[in-house]
Amino acid sequence: MNYPVWQLDFFGGGFLIAAIAVFHVYLSHFAVGGGLFLVLAEMKAYRDEDNAILEYVRKHAQFFLLITMVAGGITGVGIWFTIALLNPAATSVLIHTFVFAWAAEWVFFVIEIVALFIYYYSFGKMQRKYHLIIGWIYFGAAWMSLFIINGIIDFMLTPGSWIENQNFWSGLFNPTFWPALAFRTFLALLIAGLFGFVTATWVKKEPLRITMTRFAALWLLIPFVLFIFSAYWYKVALPADIQEMLFQRMPAMTLYIDGFMWISPILVFGGLLLAIRMPQAVTKPIALMMLIIGLLYMGCFEFMREGGRKPYIIYDHMYSNSIFTRDMEKINQQGLLANAKWIKNKSITDDNRLETGRELYNVLCLSCHAVGGPMHDIQKLTAGFTPSGLDAMISGMETFHPYMPPYAGSDEERYALAYYIAYGLNGRLDQEATVAVNKKRIAMPPFDSDAATHVLLAWNTLGMHTISDTYEHWALQAPGNTIHAQLILRGETPEIVTDEVVLNYHMEPAFSNPADHVDFWDSSAILFGEELKRNTGLTGSKMQGTMTQEDGYFMADQIPVVPYTKSGYDPYPIVTIEAKSADGTLLASTKVAAPVSTEMGCYQCHGGQWRVEHKAGFTQTTARNILAVHDRMSGTQLLTKAETGEPQRCQHCHSVQPPAETPSTGQLNLSAAIHGFHSAFLKGQGAESCSRCHPSSPTGATQSLRGIHNEIGLDCTSCHGSLEEHAISLLKGEAEQGHNQASVLLEHLQQNVATATDEITPRQPWVNQPDCLNCHLEFEQPENDSTFNQWTQTTEELYRNRTDESGSLFCAACHSSPHGVYPAANGYGEQVHNIQPLQYQDNTLPIGSNLNCAVCHTVEMEDEMHHPNMLREFRNQ
Repeated sequence: MNYPVWQLDFFGGGFLIAAIAVFHVYLSHFAVGGGLFLVLAEMKAYRDEDNAILEYVRKHAQFFLLITMVAGGITGVGIWFTIALLNPAATSVLIHTFVFAWAAEWVFFVIEIVALFIYYYSFGKMQRKYHLIIGWIYFGAAWMSLFIINGIIDFMLTPGSWIENQNFWSGLFNPTFWPALAFRTFLALLIAGLFGFVTATWVKKEPLRITMTRFAALWLLIPFVLFIFSAYWYKVALPADIQEMLFQRMPAMTLYIDGFMWISPILVFGGLLLAIRMPQAVTKPIALMMLIIGLLYMGCFEFMREGGRKPYIIYDHMYSNSIFTRDMEKINQQGLLANAKWIKNKSITDDNRLETGRELYNVLCLSCHAVGGPMHDIQKLTAGFTPSGLDAMISGMETFHPYMPPYAGSDEERYALAYYIAYGLNGRLDQEATVAVNKKRIAMPPFDSDAATHVLLAWNTLGMHTISDTYEHWALQAPGNTIHAQLILRGETPEIVTDEVVLNYHMEPAFSNPADHVDFWDSSAILFGEELKRNTGLTGSKMQGTMTQEDGYFMADQIPVVPYTKSGYDPYPIVTIEAKSADGTLLASTKVAAPVSTEMGCYQCHGGQWRVEHKAGFTQTTARNILAVHDRMSGTQLLTKAETGEPQRCQHCHSVQPPAETPSTGQLNLSAAIHGFHSAFLKGQGAESCSRCHPSSPTGATQSLRGIHNEIGLDCTSCHGSLEEHAISLLKGEAEQGHNQASVLLEHLQQNVATATDEITPRQPWVNQPDCLNCHLEFEQPENDSTFNQWTQTTEELYRNRTDESGSLFCAACHSSPHGVYPAANGYGEQVHNIQPLQYQDNTLPIGSNLNCAVCHTVEMEDEMHHPNMLREFRNQ
């Protein structure tokens, strides 16, 4: 942040440092272990009085000199050059913290160079005793270099108490210093054996070749047991949070961990194999292959070590994007642009948003990500996101991607960054926020207040029903809209009529023909199965029929209506209901909307676009990505199953109802899982976070939050709380049921809510819901505008199931569906949402309001029969 940026695109993402560092570290360990290999091989030659072995040692020393001093020296300088450009801030910390350690290491390095040159060029020209001393001096200096560098490198992984005391010795002798030193020492000996194989198998004389190949095999096999023990010591010395990160929460590390585990026995087997007498034509390629395998072995370890300290470059001190942990609060308050020194634009405008987003990318992302490159390609990783989707992802990325640093900067800067990546690099944009909709005209059913003998009231049970329509791969829930109706015999004391009457219903013509949606029905049949298809009427046979008689009402259950006609998207299909006597006489008729929507904004994060008219529906791209992300994060195989003819439903694993009503699958219930996960990315957005997934946006294609509460300024959070609060209540309910995953998700949410977590009441979905009477105490005018955290206790208390004080007339019969309480309105007009008030009262108010009891009562009412405080003028006309 405080240094100029070395602009890398294709070769970013750590490619250069990985390519140089792994190779250099491999050679530097050879420089340590190989020094001891030379001395002991020379001693063996003297002990066996074998000049052939001594000549081998001389040639091996020449090979050793060229590899370590030339290739090792060049790559060593390359590492300094690369880290100084990629992460100058971290390099500066290491230099200033360990300046005397670096000075000592450079002294030992000079001793290494001088000793190695003397050792090689004095071969046969110096007394054996002194020549061996020079060799020992080289090895001692090389090991001391390892001693010091090991402390500095592991300081970056486990700085320990240095974070508090900033003490040189605390940093150098950090918690993993000694196990790491043992690990690297034994690894250096193994690598010396691998390089020894190369020179030994090139020896022409077979006896010498076999002798030195077996000598090299001992260097691989004898230290290996101690090496494995030191690796275990190293692992257990890591703090618990690093172990969790490395071995549990970073799927990307699985490749390297598995690679390390698999290569270990391969090296042992290769060492044993080379110890067997075999032709040189066989041993030479095996030796070279073993050398390459050793490089991969080193690479696996280095990637694991680097991964273990994520999201830091210096653990708990500096993030991988060079921002100090101590500066995060200031940057989040003041913004990154105000604190970064090498930024051209200090403010964001519509004209410079893309350019500024690029500058923010350079500071926050460039150190780890490439653009179109082979490692951590930002284009590939973000290909499915729109700017708003990526903005949400960045806001909570550290929650489920703990190897990522938390975002640093203002909300405006975050969107500019997302805009640059999503649009500037991938060409993705959000669909227009405001969708043009047309008012829907309804031919009102007849009602003659003087002659009518009956009143027919009908309502949808939910008021907002959202389905997904990509059933070839995945479905959130099936189409199915339930309508309830009550037939009332008008009179001085009206009666609910259920006997000797028949209630028939049919969809309006545009929705009644399933042939118009053949692809939809065929794919849904695959997913839901023939039995469920018959039961729910997915063949279209239930687009019209006879309502079933229940206890005091009639029901058309799960009408499989979808929001599509030949004319386009229509989320408010109309159901006509007729009540007839046993002899076929028409007693009453009415109409009611059956709201249904496919307006879920999953495409913003999961790729694809709206499927229908740029305003609703799922594409297969979106559905496939949802399954792929689930597979990656949860270790499932859902996409594979879906693409082999087994479409997936969320409810297969995640129950919809509480455990008492649905057999437990061991997973969180669907509501807790979805809200608990996504709240990490949509925190702090109020009702806007709801409309990302629910069709509640006042400018969207559905606008399902259309009742009087919306008209007077309330929104989703007034009843359900913020998304974070809503999720916590559900997760606490699951935690009480013993779901450990609920506790994990709760940890991430506790710091993002205004209400103290311990004050939020646990709840179960579809049972513990907001209650009207929490605000409307005694049916009076509310004294507050929120009912969050006050839930119904049973399903009987739910608004859709509640009746008046007589116990016979449902509340929704007069007030309409949840989210669409009379008077309701949105871009589709008033008629479609208030059919029965307009039919019976010629206004949009609740049935019977404004002293309009004559809808059902044929005498003037003086008693408040249905609930207190009803005989008055409607407040919000």
